[in-house]
Amino acid sequence: MTDLLPEHAPSTLRYGSGPCRCALASHQVRLVAVTGGPGAGKTAVLEIAARSFCRHVAVLPEAASIVFGGGFPRHTTEAGRRAAQRAIYRVQRELERLVAEEQQVAVALCDRGTVDGLAYWPDPHETFWQDVCSEPSSELERYSAVVHLQTPAIDQGYTGDRIRIESARQAAALDAQILEAWAGHTRRTVVVSSSDFAAKASQALELIRSQLPPCCLAHQIPDGKRSN
Repeated sequence: MTDLLPEHAPSTLRYGSGPCRCALASHQVRLVAVTGGPGAGKTAVLEIAARSFCRHVAVLPEAASIVFGGGFPRHTTEAGRRAAQRAIYRVQRELERLVAEEQQVAVALCDRGTVDGLAYWPDPHETFWQDVCSEPSSELERYSAVVHLQTPAIDQGYTGDRIRIESARQAAALDAQILEAWAGHTRRTVVVSSSDFAAKASQALELIRSQLPPCCLAHQIPDGKRSN
């Protein structure tokens, strides 16, 4: 069995390719944030979702990949980190606005949400909201649900690479910061780390499925297994 899931986040907007009997021309869009620390399996879960759910599910690209992939300076200074997070926030908001205004999908899966920026912000949280001219309550309310995939420990399969440069300890710390950032969301579910990725992915996919309208529930829930 060959694993063909991408190692890193795709940078294009994708729609589910699974079967669907729904004939509705438009939907009221629900935003679902899929988040978590490095190596948690977020990209793999979103890829399975794109392959398995119907066309009324959109998978938004990761805003950070668009920003940095487009040449935005990746400076490690505090000014550079602030600039990057402001840019990521704006791109994320426009991606979400696009699918909301087009109304072609029932659920938009966000590869991280605007609130994730707090975990990467070098200053107190309130200065982030001031810089992006928003407030935490309004940002949290925009997401119908949050699925947090917990970063695995070393003994559960966490590994670094040339892109994912964080050590296991650094990845765990970032995962905790993201948890804290989303702590105020009333419909957040944490999918705990497991050495059984198929079980972890299936739980996450079931949480996503619960956000679909009844008209889009005809297809079977994918089992989370990686396949060729």
